[in-house]
Amino acid sequence: MGTLYVVATPLGNLGDITMRALQVLRSVGLIAAEDTRTTRKLLARYEIKAAVTSYHARNARAKLGALVAELAEKDIALVSEAGTPGISDPGSELIALAAEQGYAVVPVPGPSAVTAALAVSGLPSQQFVFLGFLPSRAGERRRALQAAASLPRTLVLLEAPHRLRAMLEALLATLGNRRVVVCREMTKLHEEVFRADVQGALDHFLAPRGEFTLVVEGATAKDASPTAGEVTDARAMLSKLRRSGMTARDAVAQASQATGLRRRELYRLWLEGNRGKQ
Repeated sequence: MGTLYVVATPLGNLGDITMRALQVLRSVGLIAAEDTRTTRKLLARYEIKAAVTSYHARNARAKLGALVAELAEKDIALVSEAGTPGISDPGSELIALAAEQGYAVVPVPGPSAVTAALAVSGLPSQQFVFLGFLPSRAGERRRALQAAASLPRTLVLLEAPHRLRAMLEALLATLGNRRVVVCREMTKLHEEVFRADVQGALDHFLAPRGEFTLVVEGATAKDASPTAGEVTDARAMLSKLRRSGMTARDAVAQASQATGLRRRELYRLWLEGNRGKQ
């Protein structure tokens, strides 16, 4: 019986491949790759001649059974486009089915966007919650963030460039203006580690490019729910600012500075006030 090796590959810098990973890639009968072009570049760099087949989100269902059947005859290495397979990448179904059918599943650890970003963030890492890619629909994304809003643990998220600003806006509205570390293009030529609060990240990433990993501060004591009196005062202030013609963003910023309440709570009150006008 063959073995399924779950092989971590570089995020960008090909020098980050481990010696063990190279040994495994040289020895297996087949490499199942999320992106065969990226994998072939890695193999060429290290002069590895191996059979490669594609295995990604769009063909996973069709190829799953055939790949597991191949394990009866040969070892297979599972690799993603970058980082560790199965972590917000295709592969978890193959891993689960191979294990269910009695095949050995062996990790070959190495690069991971999650741990790399967390390590350089400077935010508490004793406990963290990995949220991965949140839903693209605004309502579903907001609900996912609301479920994590009160967690006193650092949050780690992944995001594509075309959705980064929407994600940051959702973070600001739902979690408030917390500290955030935005890691862009890790280990690549244009690597950037940006440290600020969420509003600062919005001001900085006006035209995002590259792949992003966000590390967000967990809930703190200041994130506790406001008192009834504080809510009443905030509603009155927001109502006055609305009547003056101020935008939601500017009104929430001014009210936050005046009251000390979280922006996400003030933004919720602003939206309630808008619904009350209808």
